[in-house]
Amino acid sequence: MCGRYYRRSDKQRIAEAFHLGQLPDDFVLPPDYNVAPTTFQPVVRASRHTGDREVELMRWGLVPFFAKSLSDFKGFSTINARAENIATTATYREPFKKRRCLVPADGFYEWKKLDAKTKQPYRYALRNGEPFAFAGLWDAWKDPANGQWLQSYCIITTDANELTAPVHNRMPVILHPHDYDRWLSRNETPQPPLDLLRPYEADLMESHLANKLVGDVRNNTAEMLNNA
Repeated sequence: MCGRYYRRSDKQRIAEAFHLGQLPDDFVLPPDYNVAPTTFQPVVRASRHTGDREVELMRWGLVPFFAKSLSDFKGFSTINARAENIATTATYREPFKKRRCLVPADGFYEWKKLDAKTKQPYRYALRNGEPFAFAGLWDAWKDPANGQWLQSYCIITTDANELTAPVHNRMPVILHPHDYDRWLSRNETPQPPLDLLRPYEADLMESHLANKLVGDVRNNTAEMLNNA
């Protein structure tokens, strides 16, 4: 499971890393050191009209287009999608076909249970310090009560690699930049990109003890990245 991650790159760094061009001046994107479900975060997708990459703020926790009520999907149940099930599960099947996205991040957190009352958070990032992308899915839901649209997303998870396995048996799918275009393509193909949903190479990642205060979503500073 991936229940928290962090993004410290500013909007210019994200624009460069994901080849987004010049972002509008009014697109405000401060760092977020404790990204939590139901918050709105930047998501990169392919434009339906031009195919170019674009960035949108979406709610973390996917609400499928067929949902009758937002209350049915208000919890943690759809923040992650298991790679093994996305091609067959009703909630993710259609988004996987043509609404795939990149979720920009600089790292993610997992918790290791030390005893009955204590958990130690760890953070994981790339060794090169670069921002990266989780493989994600997005959808758009229209509220029948007021006609307003809500765009939302989830992060795909897979088996843990050798680095993350001692802490958790799952990890978010991290994509290589050379696979971004294929993942973002809206064209339906006989062979969808299921092969990209694999554990990232452990030797390209690093782990560090994180601040235990990251467990509270109200704590959101750079201090979350360091053990305390």
